Amino acid sequence: MIRLHVTQSLSAAAPVAPTLDQSRYLTQVMRLKVGDDLLVFNGHDGEWRCTIAEVLKKGVILRAEAQVRPQVHGPDLELIVAVVKKARVETIVEKAAELGARRVRLVLTKRTNADRIRLDRLDAIAEEAAEQTGRMDVPAVDDPVKLDALLDGWEAGRRLMFCDETGGAPAMRALAPYSPSPLGGGALARGDDGVGRAEQPDALPGPAHPASAAPSPPSPNGEGEAQPKWSILIGPEGGFSPEEGERLRSLPFATAVSLGPRILRADTAAIAAMTLWQAAVGDWER
Repeated sequence: MIRLHVTQSLSAAAPVAPTLDQSRYLTQVMRLKVGDDLLVFNGHDGEWRCTIAEVLKKGVILRAEAQVRPQVHGPDLELIVAVVKKARVETIVEKAAELGARRVRLVLTKRTNADRIRLDRLDAIAEEAAEQTGRMDVPAVDDPVKLDALLDGWEAGRRLMFCDETGGAPAMRALAPYSPSPLGGGALARGDDGVGRAEQPDALPGPAHPASAAPSPPSPNGEGEAQPKWSILIGPEGGFSPEEGERLRSLPFATAVSLGPRILRADTAAIAAMTLWQAAVGDWER
């Protein structure tokens, strides 16, 4: 069944007016008529079955009939990516939406070689991906900001998976202590190089680093205080500068990870990193 994202409130018998472009899609592309059903969501009120009530010259009017799924949210995961070529940024936003990111943040680094970014285009890509994948919210896409400014204003309690092309623990091993399922866990030990590593089960007990203590598993629908907050950072095509890498490795909330022995393009790295994070920490098994 067709799914449509709208910004209006949804409740029983409420009228819903899609945008003109959405109306054209429903009537001219999908050939829907009065009385036909579709699914509608707005990120707040769950997913609703709606009926086309009227077809006007400039748009259609829907009527909300019944809620078919209550509102749930996925994991609190941000994808932070240095701006790269336009086509690759578009791919990254699409796949981030498909893989469950709640937000995509674009950053400017010392080696960023950026194309012009159209946020309206990226918003439309994120919305379409959300409609097609069955999720009930649309990830936000933020204006580009400088990496230093983003780190200066870092949210307390949010962890950072820093994809470090110069080294780092294998991602699954580095993320194991944060997993709600056993992946060879144990407390997280942080070495002098700032890389998070899983201790052996027989390691001596001691006070946990505040940024590295394993969180309680999130609730099944991704809601609640136990939900861990994470961001994944992907660098520019030329890599992070030495100064940026040094700062990132020094951050107490950051875990440097390796994505393997091969050099990956930014879009491939984003997909790989999110897949590894989802397998270790995300909501794939919930």
